[in-house]
Amino acid sequence: MPTRDSIYVDGTWVASTGSDTIEVVNPATEEVVATIAAGTTEDVDRAVAAARRAFAAWSATSADERAKYLYRLQEALTGRATEVSATITTDMGAPKKIAQAVQTGLPITTLGVYANLLSTYAFEEMVGNSLVVREPIGVVGAITPWNYPLHQVVAKVAPALAAGCTIVLKPSEVAPLAVLLFADLVHEVGLPPGVFNVVTGYGPVVGEAIAAHPDVDMVSFTGSTAAGKRVTEVAAATVKKVALELGGKSANVILPDADLAKAVKVGVGNCFLNSGQTSPARPVRRGPACWCPRTGRPRPSSWQPRRPPASRSATRPPTVPSSARWFPPASETGSAATSSAGSPRAPPWSPAVPRVRTGWSEGTSSGPLCSPTSAAT
Repeated sequence: MPTRDSIYVDGTWVASTGSDTIEVVNPATEEVVATIAAGTTEDVDRAVAAARRAFAAWSATSADERAKYLYRLQEALTGRATEVSATITTDMGAPKKIAQAVQTGLPITTLGVYANLLSTYAFEEMVGNSLVVREPIGVVGAITPWNYPLHQVVAKVAPALAAGCTIVLKPSEVAPLAVLLFADLVHEVGLPPGVFNVVTGYGPVVGEAIAAHPDVDMVSFTGSTAAGKRVTEVAAATVKKVALELGGKSANVILPDADLAKAVKVGVGNCFLNSGQTSPARPVRRGPACWCPRTGRPRPSSWQPRRPPASRSATRPPTVPSSARWFPPASETGSAATSSAGSPRAPPWSPAVPRVRTGWSEGTSSGPLCSPTSAAT
């Protein structure tokens, strides 16, 4: 049984300051397959300090130089793809086919995508009479889930490295082994010390320490809604940027003109993709998993959409423009619809004002390398 009781800090494998370890269990056999270090807040401090020291030099490297490292990582991961995919199968239970094509194949592709992008990405551009300069945000804290243990790591690490950021990573303690192999590859390709750091451990200890650390400039988190709320709460104390990708919900809608047999086959297949452990899996925990038309019962010509109950329609319009907030009519603005100053306020369910999404996208935990709002100091 392998023991990976070290953390990767400042370009070398070092012992954790704590003595506790975490057992990694094969979900198919319930056998303990490895042990890893249960990192501490002191470990996070060391990793963040190393990332902060490395930031000045790494952010000053050229885009071509950073692209070379990404290409080297892509080549190294490709060379050990069989070992990595087998580790993921043991680590988190992905079927061999999925482990090879998705769990390992996607990270290989992602590294190449960002390496290629660096050759054309405009870090500076003129907009009217203004020069817009896109700069790396600094030290990025990355906290990743277990269901796509390597893909989610690379989806955060690749754009951060490309932008000139340094990284402190906490992988899932449930499935960390492929990530530790990836750290070995980072070491092999000669990425400068401190640019990439890994601290294994539990979320309430290591994850919170990363989110709260004053020298971490941005946190990117993928995981549950409850944990995401906690990350936001902890990070707010230092007013750092936070990017969240939280729990998925995906109803399967089958339209009347669909090929029903094909739709059912695809729907069931998507239910169990990646052993059913994926955010867009079709069944949802609350509400129906599949919406489809009733057959043999044509809709009557007098059919009308269902209207909200009278008690609700009196205080909430059936539709609200997505571009504006709704306020109750003057006749209905009692104490429940006015602020302490007496001005109307929107009910809690009012749609938010339009917003511009920039930087790390909500769907992939990655996105443009940087932007004036998400990756500029």
